[in-house]
Amino acid sequence: RGLSTPQGSEPSLNLRGIFPPLTTPFSPTQDVDYAQLEGNLRHYASIPFRGLVVLGSNGEYPYLAPHEKVEVVSCVRRALPRDRLLLAGSGCESTQATIKLTVSMAEAGADVALVVTPCYYRGAMTSAALVHHYTEVGDASPIPVVLYSVPANTGLDLPLEAIITLAQHPNIIGIKDSGGDITRMGLMVHKTRQEDFQVLAGSAGFLLASYAVGASGGVCALANVLGDPLCQLDRLCHEGQWQEACDLQHRLIEPNTAVTRQFGIPGLKKAMEWFGYYGGPCRAPLAPLSPAQVEELRCTFSTNGWL
Repeated sequence: RGLSTPQGSEPSLNLRGIFPPLTTPFSPTQDVDYAQLEGNLRHYASIPFRGLVVLGSNGEYPYLAPHEKVEVVSCVRRALPRDRLLLAGSGCESTQATIKLTVSMAEAGADVALVVTPCYYRGAMTSAALVHHYTEVGDASPIPVVLYSVPANTGLDLPLEAIITLAQHPNIIGIKDSGGDITRMGLMVHKTRQEDFQVLAGSAGFLLASYAVGASGGVCALANVLGDPLCQLDRLCHEGQWQEACDLQHRLIEPNTAVTRQFGIPGLKKAMEWFGYYGGPCRAPLAPLSPAQVEELRCTFSTNGWL
């Protein structure tokens, strides 16, 4: 059997499907290259994504100036069909700055704000502090809010009890969880099933497992490179073709690890170039891969049948 819709009414904004968290193209002088961004968007237009994520971790979000963040979102919105959702990162360290940037993202054309956990003072980021932060943002945001927990980058897991509380907020519609703890994701789905709240898997490596416990979709770095196969995995799961889905998931695990945990954004951008996209350089201090790392990355894709 395929995946069934969880109990309750249809969500106010359906997040089911695959979202690539776009990389930000830079020129050789490390300026944002809007022409290359538009070129990548033309390639992605033929892939059945539910939408795009701009200014996530893979967009080198912390390295962009505020005016660049707004302009990148505006550029993507102009190129994106209206039936595709645009999720834009707007999380800052302070609640005040987060609200200000969230309003700017809405004005630039974002449909949803993706708000990462503040983490610089992580010792003070108690469940109560995070609930207060996100409640203030949810109250002030002119667009729906998706929570974003990425402990590999922040050192902070948004506590489950905070998520359950925030799921009751009418303007907080979901979470992107990149931690990879399937038990926790299953509990999120279970404990928020009465709310208008959806769980998105934050990586392609555990996408099938996330769907099996009730996740709605995935925001997957690997979709920048292998968008069609990830959309195929989404379809197979929802059609109940579990053996085919499992076989495909297995072939995606090692390439996904390579472009996330192992080689990060420089590896992701290098892999994009092999599949017809513009990857280009990262902003310093992110360094390019060495020739040996490039060869290892290529080997990972080829041994799994992608090159």
